[in-house]
Amino acid sequence: MQFIYLVVIILFCLGLYTILMNTNLIKIIIGINIMDSSLVLLLVALSYKPAGTAPIIDKPYSVIVDPIPQALALTAIVIGASITALMLLLTIKLHRNYNTLDISEIRRLRG
Repeated sequence: MQFIYLVVIILFCLGLYTILMNTNLIKIIIGINIMDSSLVLLLVALSYKPAGTAPIIDKPYSVIVDPIPQALALTAIVIGASITALMLLLTIKLHRNYNTLDISEIRRLRG
């Protein structure tokens, strides 16, 4: 179980490194998506219980899995997809106006 937390930390650090070290907007958006995916993975990992079953009311079980973190993970996926679409739309608009995706070049052209 500790392995999954290590994977989450590595993915989050990889996304953060991608954001900080690149000036291309598409690569920054990919870094943000990697960070978002690592947080969804963390939510799912926190809600995991070995030998847990679905919380069905008719049958008594000793170990049940809480469905709230899974619902939050699905909500985070939908919100992440919407934010990614918005970021890509703004990137297209910037490319049409400045003919580049480099942040430093866009700042230089703006004034």
